[in-house]
Amino acid sequence: MSHPSLDKEEFLSALEERHGTALQSKFNNAAVAVCGLGGLGSNIAISLARAGVGKLYLIDFDKVEISNLNRQQYAVSQLGMNKTEALRETLLSIAPYCEIIIHTARITEDNFAQLLCDADIICEAFDRAEAKAMLVNNVLEYFPHKFIVSGSGMAGLSSSNTIRTRRITKRFYLCGDEISDISDGLGLVSARVMICAAHQANMVLRIAAGEYDA
Repeated sequence: MSHPSLDKEEFLSALEERHGTALQSKFNNAAVAVCGLGGLGSNIAISLARAGVGKLYLIDFDKVEISNLNRQQYAVSQLGMNKTEALRETLLSIAPYCEIIIHTARITEDNFAQLLCDADIICEAFDRAEAKAMLVNNVLEYFPHKFIVSGSGMAGLSSSNTIRTRRITKRFYLCGDEISDISDGLGLVSARVMICAAHQANMVLRIAAGEYDA
């Protein structure tokens, strides 16, 4: 997909002016999987596309619903669409030369290896604790050479400053306050979810750049 008034060279040149040629080259060569395209994943993907990440794998089985609109990067016009297709549409309007591969599927222990084999960095952005643990544990066990960035704890309206990024192991990072849960009261609010998503996206960009400290 391209834009009639913005060719690829012009688009990449603008990113290089912002980030520098060497850093932008690292972003261009990064391949990142975003697993779950809700409040975390849709915001993560947009930040990565804006930074010029060259290849994004978008994985989710769900469709866009009205209840998603308070915190997820979808529009009323996209209601009923597969989240993978809706988010690809949005991303290509932002970053028309990003290579986007979609998998409209639920990630399980049976298919995760096939879905994630070509990604260098994996973002876990699920809602359910069981799904989060399944993905993190399997990636750490079967893909020890890959990086995984996970989110845990971004509900409510607590201080932004309680959300942080921690390096748990050499290739596993955890973003969030690690405490709050949607069942505790207020639930998920757009701004705080976006803060956690920004932590995850920033850590992905740091990894792509060769900066591994949290």
